[in-house]
Amino acid sequence: MAKQHHVVPNKEKGWCVKIEHAKRASACFEKKSDAVAYAREVSRKHNTELYIHTKDGKISSKDSHGNDPFPPRG
Repeated sequence: MAKQHHVVPNKEKGWCVKIEHAKRASACFEKKSDAVAYAREVSRKHNTELYIHTKDGKISSKDSHGNDPFPPRG
């Protein structure tokens, strides 16, 4: 399975970008928008799926950057 990047809340650091199953974040930001912008850039570079979470940890949106198993038709 392809690796995934996640933007997740962090009580101490604001918002962090993590690779799935990683113990440590690759980067943390005060603003969610900054974390999402960084994560999109990294996800595009590595052709991974990007999952953006809400403050309570639920997935609010997903982006596919190259490894979409079900690409749209047309």
